[in-house]
Amino acid sequence: MSESSASAPLRYWRDGAIAHLRFNRPGVLNAIDAATAQAFLAACRTLAADGEVRAVVVSGEGRAFIAGGDLAEMRRNPVEAARALIGPLHEGIVLLAALDAPVIASLHGAVAGGGLGVALACDLAIAAEGTRFNLAYVNVGTSSDCSTSWALPRLVGLRKALEIALLGETFDAQEALRLGIVNRVVPAADLAAETEKLARRLTEGPPLALGRLKRLMRQSLNRELPAQLEAEAEGFLACAGTEDFAEGVGAFFEKRAPRYRGR
Repeated sequence: MSESSASAPLRYWRDGAIAHLRFNRPGVLNAIDAATAQAFLAACRTLAADGEVRAVVVSGEGRAFIAGGDLAEMRRNPVEAARALIGPLHEGIVLLAALDAPVIASLHGAVAGGGLGVALACDLAIAAEGTRFNLAYVNVGTSSDCSTSWALPRLVGLRKALEIALLGETFDAQEALRLGIVNRVVPAADLAAETEKLARRLTEGPPLALGRLKRLMRQSLNRELPAQLEAEAEGFLACAGTEDFAEGVGAFFEKRAPRYRGR
């Protein structure tokens, strides 16, 4: 998948080692319809096959990140429209979470429903001041999708996740920061620059080790301690045999910045 057109419902492009996925339906606050869901899946498949990507940025065009699913599309044929969205979105989220490259959600405006799910599927999240979050599903009479019921209890605890889900209330970026839903909150004017800075920093890290760390962290909540210790030992030994580890140790003793090559 090459760089997508400016009119595509989701734009994908590479900037060196950084890949960008930008939801691109600004006229409807990037509400996800079937075409957008398919484009998201196609981009995630491209990322999964691209060994040169070292960081991914997921963002939204216009005044919002993603305001949720396209209710106008679902109103006409609820079950079939929902199925057309959920299938590719869920497949894409699994691929996004499994990438070795760290994935950053760059958030502004509305982050609601499936948009919150996409944000939660990313590894890190940076939000502009003024960003508003709402799980939103209960407000339209449905339960949730897009990994929200999996991710929220793990990030904020079961009791708080139930409050967010059952009451459908809006909360701001500072509350999202306090709860651990986002990692950083920055002035809105600085969001793009701060996201770029974070992505560039990640591209300079050891890609094999970053991938191992992602898998260890994501799998830890589903393992008993002995199994996790075994996985940690396996991962460390695998990394210790790489050129990147030798480079990192050498740079430490030589008091210089390491230059990782992913080997």
